[in-house]
Amino acid sequence: MNRPTDIKIFEGEIADYYFDDGILVSLSKNPKRTVENITANIGLVKSITGNKKVPLLIYLCNSPIPDKETQKLSAQMLPEAYKAMAMVSKPGLASFIIKLLFKFKPSPIPMKNFTNDNQAKNWLKQYL
Repeated sequence: MNRPTDIKIFEGEIADYYFDDGILVSLSKNPKRTVENITANIGLVKSITGNKKVPLLIYLCNSPIPDKETQKLSAQMLPEAYKAMAMVSKPGLASFIIKLLFKFKPSPIPMKNFTNDNQAKNWLKQYL
């Protein structure tokens, strides 16, 4: 994924964001996720979106595995900010993250893994 240079980028500690045809795009960064930076990140997303739930296209990168409290918080906060999530990554990474976050109950929002970002965008369009 090439970072766009012609649109506004909102920078955060764990990801940078921009809008592409109504879809919020996340360029994931690799610091370890903590309760503090996940909470701050959801606050950033809500400020970007005007507190509206949006479909999210996230380009995943490798980052350290968060602790159980952070995993639980991440799963709880997803439906506060997002309608659906499409994850673009190398094969296996996204499915590992889903299993990690939702090992005890299903995802609270529609989620799907992709290796192709065009397919991910097309899937997310149904949630606009």
